Amino acid sequence: MMDFDPTVFAAEWCAAWNAHDLDRVLAHFHDDVIFTSPIAASLLPETGGVIRGKAALRSYWEEGLRRILDLHFTVEAVFGGVDTLVIQYRNQKGVNVSEVLVFDAGLVRQGHGTYPTRINNPAGTSS
Repeated sequence: MMDFDPTVFAAEWCAAWNAHDLDRVLAHFHDDVIFTSPIAASLLPETGGVIRGKAALRSYWEEGLRRILDLHFTVEAVFGGVDTLVIQYRNQKGVNVSEVLVFDAGLVRQGHGTYPTRINNPAGTSS
């Protein structure tokens, strides 16, 4: 089981994103994290949607913040499992998104951004 309160983690995660503070967000991730997202596949096609390592994750999220100036999340629900946390949130476009985070030694080892399949451009990115 996780040795932290999932609701408190989700609130801090959301506050860091809403402040556009990548240092605060990335403080929760392993240096060798693997993160997958269909948005990564569209922003950085060469990745195939798979981002490897904290430095690459920072670059991806910096590009996302550059394109989504009004990025804002509202946590809707938090689900805790064995070493896994799911944060369901609504983004600035009103789209319901789920972030699946798998922990190892208190830090995120894997993350997966998941989006509704019926919505075009669910993150609201621009060129």
